[in-house]
Amino acid sequence: METKTITLNKNKRHQIFERLKKQNPKPTTELVYNSEFELLISVILSAQATDVSVNKATVQLFKVANTPEAILKLGVNKLKKYIKTIGLFNTKAKNIIETCRILKQDHDSQVPCDRASLEALPGVGRKTANVILNTAFGLPTIAVDTHIFRVSNRTGIAPGKTVLEVEKKLIKFIPDEFKKDAHHWLILHGRYVCMARKPNCTSCLIYEYCEWKDKNII
Repeated sequence: METKTITLNKNKRHQIFERLKKQNPKPTTELVYNSEFELLISVILSAQATDVSVNKATVQLFKVANTPEAILKLGVNKLKKYIKTIGLFNTKAKNIIETCRILKQDHDSQVPCDRASLEALPGVGRKTANVILNTAFGLPTIAVDTHIFRVSNRTGIAPGKTVLEVEKKLIKFIPDEFKKDAHHWLILHGRYVCMARKPNCTSCLIYEYCEWKDKNII
């Protein structure tokens, strides 16, 4: 994706997040979970998969196994039966089993609240760690997926050529009062309004502040 060289000014960024907050004061993930562990498993499964497909699988899985011990008892082959509708399920099943083993052995079966420990878990990279730190523990981290990368570049909120560059600029430029919820606002905006192929500019709350040169004329 082509990145912008001009970044929105402080006032425009503030107005953007004010509008997003007014529309959705308490945003959250669309993954369905009831514990930090369930969220971790759901996020691992969500890599290259939709939240809808993950929720369809985990609603059945979590009925029978929603702790590290329970999933370890289930075993990799039975686990695969619950997640076989999700892409890369073979690799994800192995990662989840190993993650559960580490959680049980090193963290008293609790999800750790620090980046290094999270990223040491199989199937957990920087993006997944950011989701857990933000959604489970309320830290002002931002997980940059394809939606957030697109919105950040198109609008000029935080243009960058790499995911990490965009993440660092978002942390730098987003006003502190909005950082905790910014991840959810941006991903929902990219998922339902600023889509990749056919952005719905006519329904965009932040249209007047967007710097995208190809935005639809309203």
